[in-house]
Amino acid sequence: MRVDGLDAVPAVHLDALAAEGLYGASVPRQAGGLGLDLRTTCAVTEELASGCLATTFVWLQHRGLIMTLAAESTQAALRDQWLGPACQGKIRGGIALTGLIPGPPLLRAQPADGGWRVDGAAPWVTGWGLIDLLLVVARGPGDSVVSLIMDAADSPGLTVTRQRLAAVNASVTVQLDFDGVMVPRERLAGQEPFDPAASLRPDRLRINGSLGLGVAGRCARLLGPGPLDDELAACRARLDAALDADVAAMAQARAAAAELAVRSAAALAVRDGSKSIMADAHPRGSPAKRCSCWFSDPGRRSKARCCTSSAPRPARGHGQLSEPASRSSDTPRKHCPSSQRNATLVHCR
Repeated sequence: MRVDGLDAVPAVHLDALAAEGLYGASVPRQAGGLGLDLRTTCAVTEELASGCLATTFVWLQHRGLIMTLAAESTQAALRDQWLGPACQGKIRGGIALTGLIPGPPLLRAQPADGGWRVDGAAPWVTGWGLIDLLLVVARGPGDSVVSLIMDAADSPGLTVTRQRLAAVNASVTVQLDFDGVMVPRERLAGQEPFDPAASLRPDRLRINGSLGLGVAGRCARLLGPGPLDDELAACRARLDAALDADVAAMAQARAAAAELAVRSAAALAVRDGSKSIMADAHPRGSPAKRCSCWFSDPGRRSKARCCTSSAPRPARGHGQLSEPASRSSDTPRKHCPSSQRNATLVHCR
């Protein structure tokens, strides 16, 4: 709750993830990542979400950018320039996948002099001010989808509107309105025929279910051993099984995980009574009555790290970025010195 009360997720949280190599979690080891498969990535996501949902939500957006950069179909120049720094978390990404949504296009990209002109709206873009690059997927000519990588910064024709959320508000989710925004041709990551089913592939949807599982798991730990533990395991198994099923099965499994998260949170609130809605109700010094961030708990860090212990570690230092262009002065991203990365971080209470 304390993190959600902030205007943005503390950059130190994201620095901690970068220090563990998690910004390159799904990228093959030979390309500089940790080489985690989907199920392991989901397990890590669940564990992180149980510590701080807003932080995990911001971090998860990066996966769309980095998997695009790692794809063989992406221009080699883009891959060579950004894949390494993106795996290390030196460059951080967000996504605007509006062009994948079935129905009339909300976001269009058309060839123009020197590149691509983007028009329309992306209602949900997370991490603004915390990211450097934005993967934009828009509907292109001939019923295609065009993937572009643009700087996550002020640009002529781009209007940024903050979305105020009831939860994970610190994720800095915004609406982007594009009015003739120009993206250089060398930022084209790919173009392919539009497939209405592409955004509904079970493997693309599974990882989001881990967010709900993480919330439910944290509530279950605070409540103590009980029937929620078995329900959590059953929801996780159902999501995994849906990977080999159809879209409807995955949708139902994700809904079940979300329902369990809501019900678990309600059970915890009922047990703790009126104090459960107070941000400062539980003293930090009481381990049994606090939700400290995952990052400040060595035991829980080890639980997630066990998936990545044999993977190569990225460089920990953050240099000054010359590319992409820096964001506006009112939304800087401040990197935490390595000496502070293991300090106790902001508590999500």
